[in-house]
Amino acid sequence: MSQIRVGFAMCGSFCTFHKVLPEMENLVKQGYDVLPIMSQVAYSTDTRFGKAADFVREIEALTDHEIIHTIFSAEPIGPKKLLDILVIAPATGNTLAKLANGITDTPVTLACKAHLRNARPALLAVSTNDALGTAAKNIGMLMNAKHMYFVPMRQDDPEKKPSSVVADFSRIPESVEAALLGRQLQPMLA
Repeated sequence: MSQIRVGFAMCGSFCTFHKVLPEMENLVKQGYDVLPIMSQVAYSTDTRFGKAADFVREIEALTDHEIIHTIFSAEPIGPKKLLDILVIAPATGNTLAKLANGITDTPVTLACKAHLRNARPALLAVSTNDALGTAAKNIGMLMNAKHMYFVPMRQDDPEKKPSSVVADFSRIPESVEAALLGRQLQPMLA
């Protein structure tokens, strides 16, 4: 697996970072070469869930790579064929909408567009409060798109947030393996 290069892109669902980072670490421990990518918002915004600089330090130490966090630095991913697979975790409703509609105005969306030009898999780990609302059509479009795969997901709080869906981030490593083989794990969990 040391030859397999995984792009790991993070968007601004800050409340999920504490669940996503251990899975990034699991990929590194399994021998994948993990190249970190962050949206500008995720890279630079301090929130109640942590300081941006702390996340950046932790991710760069974990992966031994500088984070791609500008559109300029994301562009070479496609022409240079830098990745075997791209994971977007968390994939926010905003990012899903942009991907479904071909909008590439963030480092994450441009990284995905650039990567997909090589007909290689992209794996989305959804985290959005409106997955069963306005984001549903975008998720449906992406489920039907070539080379797009999903980490299994479920409603995270049906009582208080009836439209919210979050991926089971612990399943990122097995989802990576499946997507590299062209297989989609059952995307919806009960």
